[in-house]
Amino acid sequence: MSQAPIPTLPFGRRVSRWFGRNLIRIYAVFGFTYLFIPVIYTFGFSFNDAGKSNLTWRGFTLNNWKNPCGAPDVCSALGNSIKIGLLATVTATILGTLIAFALGRHRFRGRSATNLLIFLPMATPEVVLGASLLAMFLAFRINPGFWPTVIAHVMFCISFVVVTVKARIASLDPRLEQAAMDLYANERETFRRVTLPLVMPGIAGAALLAFSLSFDDFIITNFNSGTLVTFPKFVYVSAARGIPAQANVIGSSMFFLALIIVIAGQLVNRKKVR
Repeated sequence: MSQAPIPTLPFGRRVSRWFGRNLIRIYAVFGFTYLFIPVIYTFGFSFNDAGKSNLTWRGFTLNNWKNPCGAPDVCSALGNSIKIGLLATVTATILGTLIAFALGRHRFRGRSATNLLIFLPMATPEVVLGASLLAMFLAFRINPGFWPTVIAHVMFCISFVVVTVKARIASLDPRLEQAAMDLYANERETFRRVTLPLVMPGIAGAALLAFSLSFDDFIITNFNSGTLVTFPKFVYVSAARGIPAQANVIGSSMFFLALIIVIAGQLVNRKKVR
């Protein structure tokens, strides 16, 4: 007996079924393309033989990568951003981690109000926060500059550190600490040998987030830095005539450095799991 022919679906039905199976992949391709177009543009124009203007492509050159400080004041602005970012990151990470442990491990009067207040800097528009901080500094007769900028960055970075570290603390298994204490470890040894190593990935992630937010900030910095030029301010001022190719070199380098750190962290975590 001959087998009955397998019925074929209409073309439109097959297309709709294919889209149904691959819709997430299509969204992912469009999403990543949208996100990486500015990165590709920045990286590409870092090789532009631009001269004084970097608005149009004028030819390929490696001179920008060989001399990233070729544009006037670009490296001094970068240095200011790195110094502010490091100081703000260290301070915000220490204070934010202490606050996260207090909120995550202890119950005290005003705990709910503190949880609410932690989110206020994250919810407040940066223009409002920057103008308010400037008004506060001027009221105390503190001129805008380096240290007011550091204080302002610490203020809005702490919230992100607290939220990140607190989420890590909430995910810990308390039985691990109980097991350490059952093995005659005191509270200090338990914290140093068990709790802190388990929370450290969250602290490291919070520090990286705080540094990227501080390094990238323009609005709050513009209010409180005065004549101090950071890298975002340098880029903003230079945008009218075309951002110098050396700024594209620095931006691309920061992106690839962050990418390497993320990939290295993922490889380390995968190795630990294995």
